[in-house]
Amino acid sequence: MIKRKAIHSSLTLVVLIIGALIASLPLYWLIRSSLMTLGEIFIFPPLLWPEVMRWSNYLDAVTVVNFPLYFKNTMTIMIPVLFGTLLTSSMVGYGFARLRFPLKRLWFTLILSSLMLPYAVSMLPTFLLWAQLGAINTFYPLIVPIWFGGGAFNIFLLRQFFLTIPRELEDAAIIDGASYFQIYARIMAPLIKPALIVVGLFTFLNVWNDFLNPLIYLNEEKKYTLALGLMQFQGTYSTDWNLLMAGATIVVIPPVIVFIFGQKYFIEGVTMTGLKL
Repeated sequence: MIKRKAIHSSLTLVVLIIGALIASLPLYWLIRSSLMTLGEIFIFPPLLWPEVMRWSNYLDAVTVVNFPLYFKNTMTIMIPVLFGTLLTSSMVGYGFARLRFPLKRLWFTLILSSLMLPYAVSMLPTFLLWAQLGAINTFYPLIVPIWFGGGAFNIFLLRQFFLTIPRELEDAAIIDGASYFQIYARIMAPLIKPALIVVGLFTFLNVWNDFLNPLIYLNEEKKYTLALGLMQFQGTYSTDWNLLMAGATIVVIPPVIVFIFGQKYFIEGVTMTGLKL
């Protein structure tokens, strides 16, 4: 029995290692290409690693295009979106978990059903609405919507987390005269920190990697985000693939760092989400 468990553990470890290597192959190829000349990228059979690593590609990448401006624009969107998501989704999740109001189950079902609605269905009507408001080529379409609920998935995630908190804490606070908002702000919100970090991680990754929405609403280069800024390496007749790969590597690094430091809370939050319905 012990030998069988050891064999099973070894096979599992081998499969996980192989899977990790396959999953990391695109990242390896990205970094490898970012350190090559343009000619070396197209050599066949492909070089596994450049003969001379050209670190200057990274300096060229941030000077050829206006990386500081794109970073500033991205953070201009990121900060209010993060704050709005954490605030509004936690408040709505707390309301669905603890408060009583008419048709609560119906409203919650409608919110969850919106997850099944393809983005393409609402993309055009939403664009026309913002066009009527004169908000095209501004950051408002990328920031304002998140302040109205924080997203269906985030509401569901935080509601499930709120349900794991004993009601005795809330009852004791009500006896002491605390309002629902005080209970939410002083008792409940600090207890769901892992779930809030998970929501923050998802939100950061979504905004940082978002290409489609900025492409739809932003028309001027001076308002481009990092995801849109990478397009500037692609010309009409040619593309600086080595600089594009270097720029993409720079853009990839922050999400990787954020995930490394937040993975403990990410795993804890996702694991505890479904404990109680």
